[in-house]
Amino acid sequence: MHPHLSRLSAALSAVDADTPKIRAWGRALAGVLVQGGRLLACGNGGSAAEAQHLTAELVGRFRADRRPYAAIPLHADTSASTAIVNDYGPEELYARQVRAHGRPGDVLICLSTSGASKNVLAAVEAGRAGGLVTWALTGPAPNPLAGLCDEALAVPSGDPATVQEVHLAVIHMLCDVFERHAGHAAPPEIDRDEEGGTRVRERAPRTEPGT
Repeated sequence: MHPHLSRLSAALSAVDADTPKIRAWGRALAGVLVQGGRLLACGNGGSAAEAQHLTAELVGRFRADRRPYAAIPLHADTSASTAIVNDYGPEELYARQVRAHGRPGDVLICLSTSGASKNVLAAVEAGRAGGLVTWALTGPAPNPLAGLCDEALAVPSGDPATVQEVHLAVIHMLCDVFERHAGHAAPPEIDRDEEGGTRVRERAPRTEPGT
């Protein structure tokens, strides 16, 4: 077997023990997004690509044809990102956007192979201060990001490429669980009064049989 595939196989086998955590994250994320919350995701380089992959699956779809859900990749707004870096410095790249977009109860998921990216750590600090739930996908633990987040899934590989590939597998597992729990959920009902105001009445999510 090619050495790259050997490293990937070993890392995937190790992460299999975290399947219950991934299932719990998927159920929790469904609960947040179905009720109108949002997911914020961030990372640098390849991890930014993984973060955007996750949000694309939620705004679009993974497997099920269902309603879209609010998910924002924080690196993808180039105008905001370059303005923030220019005016406030690179460490504020994600933190300022978390403070802008995040609401209490929303989920912030941070991806980093090193677990030490300063702008990602600053995002978590902003998220925790704002009452967001914070999750991390990282490389080997212990690392600063895993220690700072509410929960973390650490891939035990020293090869960044392997870590990113396992993160993608975890993302797909997360999306699979999410759609089984929220894929057929009805949107909130909105009542409009005579003066044009609105009132939202939440409807209980409908799940597939057996989930």
